[in-house]
Amino acid sequence: MKNNLENSPIVDDKPLWDVVAGLVGYLGFLVAYDLELFEKLRDDPKSIDEICSDIGIEKRPAEAILSTCQNLGFVKASDSKFELTNVSKTYLLKTSPYYFGFTFDLVIKNYLGYDDIKKAVLANKPTAYGEREVFETHEQQAELAKNFTRFMHSASMASAKSWPENIDLSAYKHILDIGGGSGAHTIGVLLEWENLSGTVIDLPPVCEVCEEYLNQNNLNERAGTLVGDFWECDYPEADLHFYSQIFHDWSIEKCKYLSDKSFNSLPKSGKIIIHEILMNDDKSGPFAASAGSVAMLAWTEGKQYSGQELTEILSSSGFSSIEIIPTFGYWSIVVGTK
Repeated sequence: MKNNLENSPIVDDKPLWDVVAGLVGYLGFLVAYDLELFEKLRDDPKSIDEICSDIGIEKRPAEAILSTCQNLGFVKASDSKFELTNVSKTYLLKTSPYYFGFTFDLVIKNYLGYDDIKKAVLANKPTAYGEREVFETHEQQAELAKNFTRFMHSASMASAKSWPENIDLSAYKHILDIGGGSGAHTIGVLLEWENLSGTVIDLPPVCEVCEEYLNQNNLNERAGTLVGDFWECDYPEADLHFYSQIFHDWSIEKCKYLSDKSFNSLPKSGKIIIHEILMNDDKSGPFAASAGSVAMLAWTEGKQYSGQELTEILSSSGFSSIEIIPTFGYWSIVVGTK
């Protein structure tokens, strides 16, 4: 039988090369970050010779990583000199309140290679910490938990400052940030809504880091921490329950348990807010969510859920008037009312 493609136009092979280029190019960006290229460009544009001198590499590798960073939108060139773009000034400088570097530090330290992902796919269980389950590990090892909390803070602050602008919380009094880590989202919502106070529930070492961030933002009088396991402890009184990147860690059954627990704890008219990168309802993407589900294979038992799936979970618990609100970048909130 003849191949029916023989007489057809050849299909563009760019998507294949994009995969190959991405596997190498993104690592080139991480090397540039690790060599502190962006810190070296903080104050003034520099020539490639100056960059070579500053970070201690030769011209050929410098050209490679600079071109990669330029194509990814992190540096730009003018008059033979390189400078930071606004994205890099916002997220890649250590003095920025939105510094994303702790996220890259975690990626570099716990880099997941091909074998790790394949093992996770075949075994359907996490591989990021070897044979150890990630949250059990954080309970047992305080320093790992603190580092993970700082990573989550760096990955959260931009979206934490954005979603509170997309919802009216003027009628509410107290937000319970469940598994709230560094308190980034409590910080974001309290800075936007002066009528609110807040409590962050998390493990002991995590709460230590959270208290530091609350103090840095002068919010220690309006917010505090509650040491506890949110699976086991009773929820304190609050009329808002907030979960950011919690549901994606767990199976649908466990998400349903948390939804039920919030419904039973909240007062009438209380709200639940779930903050996630959502899959399309047909599971076709976006790519960041699809890749997130691959990452969850290696880190947790969960996946990136669609708005429809989260709506069904909340509805089954009794929540109504459910809204899906895109907020910032890839992020959305799913909101239900008791």
